Amino acid sequence: MDRKRFLNRSLQAAASVALAPAILRAAATNSASANDGFRFTQPPLPYPFEALEPHIDALTMQVHYGKHHAAYVKNANEALAAEAVPATSAEQLFGTIGTVSTKLRNNAGGAWNHELFWASMAPGKGGAPVGKVGDALNGAFGSFDKFKEAFTDAAMKRFGSGWAWLVAHEGKLAIGSSPNQDNPLMEVGELRGRPLLGLDVWEHAYYLKYQNKRNEYVAAWWNLVNWDAVAGRMG
Repeated sequence: MDRKRFLNRSLQAAASVALAPAILRAAATNSASANDGFRFTQPPLPYPFEALEPHIDALTMQVHYGKHHAAYVKNANEALAAEAVPATSAEQLFGTIGTVSTKLRNNAGGAWNHELFWASMAPGKGGAPVGKVGDALNGAFGSFDKFKEAFTDAAMKRFGSGWAWLVAHEGKLAIGSSPNQDNPLMEVGELRGRPLLGLDVWEHAYYLKYQNKRNEYVAAWWNLVNWDAVAGRMG
């Protein structure tokens, strides 16, 4: 091999070695981009842990938000990645939730449900709503007191762990409940609709303060309901 040909091949080999890391980085970036889909996040609480006292104590909030909710978000995202679910939103995921693992179903529901739950409460709220929320409840249930009674009944009759819900469905309001971390956006549920208000009746939501007295927890929760958030969900 003459000197000129040898130099040309040497330069080509050196260029290939130099370009290899860049090509590999680009391939990795493209692969990551292709696999980057929807992921759950845990927004900060809209109030301090102690803000909902005396109705919900600070320790319960610390454990509920910092341990339970955080674990749902972490586990849901692990399952989304492991199962390569092509969802672009929680709503899309819930629309096909019957096709994914139990781990993803439970933890995705837990992540989404708790985000709505925190925003559904605020210090200094509660009472009977006015405006469009009050009008809608009066129209659907006859009065706020009748709505409150029906919602409380749904919360108390949910056996074991689960949620009570107020939903909008096909232009009407409805009350019901769901087991575990299911919610009314899931295509597998008996109660379907757009959640407007949700109450967590898992024992971890109230046991530190109320022990097995779910009725006392539910009664206290009415003092915290953020009707402004409900109005915002009504649109």
